[in-house]
Amino acid sequence: MKPTLTAILLTVCSPTVVSQEHAEFRYPLAVVAAGDGTVFVADRNLPGIWKIENGRKTIYFHASRKFRTPLNAVRCLAIDHQGRLLAGDSSTRDVYRFTDDGQPEPLTGGWIGIPMSVAVAPDGTIYTADLELHRIWKMPAAGSEIPEEFAVINSPRGLTLDSDGNLWVLSTSSKDGQIQKVLPDGTVEPFVRDHPFQLPHQIVQLDDGSFCVTDNYSHCVWKVSMDGSTEKWVQGAPLDRPVGLCRHQNGLLITDPHIKTIFALTTGGKLSVFSGSHGTPAD
Repeated sequence: MKPTLTAILLTVCSPTVVSQEHAEFRYPLAVVAAGDGTVFVADRNLPGIWKIENGRKTIYFHASRKFRTPLNAVRCLAIDHQGRLLAGDSSTRDVYRFTDDGQPEPLTGGWIGIPMSVAVAPDGTIYTADLELHRIWKMPAAGSEIPEEFAVINSPRGLTLDSDGNLWVLSTSSKDGQIQKVLPDGTVEPFVRDHPFQLPHQIVQLDDGSFCVTDNYSHCVWKVSMDGSTEKWVQGAPLDRPVGLCRHQNGLLITDPHIKTIFALTTGGKLSVFSGSHGTPAD
């Protein structure tokens, strides 16, 4: 029996459904861990966000494949001062906060070009690195139709805040170097003045004050000391092209989109699989 025209159209036009059982990451770009240990992963090609809780991976938000719809091009994640998930999306040029029922609500009027990283201060202030407009935007916890221009830095990619309220900005090609320190009043101070990183993506600060940086082209995670000196900390297999980075428990989580894997990295430099198809999940 031949299928009807209606059946054919329904098959062609229906959205792609991802089975959660044994589902694989498509292209995991960013990762963030909530205070209770729940991990969220931004997947550019899902498109949407995964949730990993008690070792189980599920789809938290499945975005539409239609351009200019929320989180069609999700690129970064953060947890706000109240434990809620934030996500930056270049498709709609915005940052979203998720409601208790898992729905994204925009925080600006589509003001941000390409949000590559989001950092949240203890009072809820939100900072966003905009790769397209070469700006760091600042807005209150509730959002703003027109965020404040906090700093002008060429090609900003990663953000992290320290306990003194200083914002550390990782960039690709700033003339003043690849890591800048931005004081609470917006004053920019060069920190790593040269360009040791090939294609850096994210930065986090460890408890000892040093920084870690993912470098996609160098196939490594860098360690940056508080005097600005740099060294390749973890490099090569099983790590391939690291991008996303976040604190998790006593170590770090790293996204590697090329091999669809989330790695766990201890402060002692031991690398293991946290989630994904590359090997056996970490304990």
